[in-house]
Amino acid sequence: MLLRDRVALVTGAGSGIGQEIAIQFAAAGARVLLSDVDEKGGLETARRISASGGQSAFLKSDVSNPKDCESLVREAVGRFGALHVAVNNAGIAGPIAPTGEYPIDGWDKVIAVNLSGVFYGMRHQLEAIRAAGGGAIVNVSSILGQVGYRGSPAYVAAKHGIVGLTRTAALEYAPHKVRVNVVGPAFIRTPMIENVLTPEVLAMLEGLHPVGRLGTSAEVAELVLWLCSDKASFVTGSYYPVDGGYLAQ
Repeated sequence: MLLRDRVALVTGAGSGIGQEIAIQFAAAGARVLLSDVDEKGGLETARRISASGGQSAFLKSDVSNPKDCESLVREAVGRFGALHVAVNNAGIAGPIAPTGEYPIDGWDKVIAVNLSGVFYGMRHQLEAIRAAGGGAIVNVSSILGQVGYRGSPAYVAAKHGIVGLTRTAALEYAPHKVRVNVVGPAFIRTPMIENVLTPEVLAMLEGLHPVGRLGTSAEVAELVLWLCSDKASFVTGSYYPVDGGYLAQ
């Protein structure tokens, strides 16, 4: 029960990594506010948590909207009494095109969700967690927060930005007992990936990882859970890949 009596907020909790993080948090004793633009997925996550004896609530929200991010924090505090933990996980893949041909509207959308959404979230989460006496934030970046990837300039730029934003907030809020870290998953078997997986694509993606397979949402969630617990009490401002050796190459 690593998060017993803690209140947690997880964005992008309707599927994939966010859903698994929320489920593991609830199993670890947290009361979890779930957020996603996908109402059906968010309610399904809440149902699964309830069926396992956990506590959660769902609020449909778009992290690219600053007012939605403020409302999430207000809802967490109003419903559960405080906010101790937040995971900014919501993200989109965006179009695939070379930088010189990348669609402007695609760029704006990816940056709005993947980078600005993390900033909007932290802008309210940090103060609420400080007011609660301290806690932790984990932002979900990517292996592409450290290296480039052809055809994904907006995604790569946003994920790099999350790493810098995390380190800055960690320095600012360390005196207030708020730890801020960032994780960098490689290619994980989530609905975002499954939608484009053919046998050929799967073989190609598996070959990018020295361990010879894709990761799972549960493997990412285990690390996030540790980082948000008191087990990681001396850890802040750090980037943790969950990548099957991808970045070691």
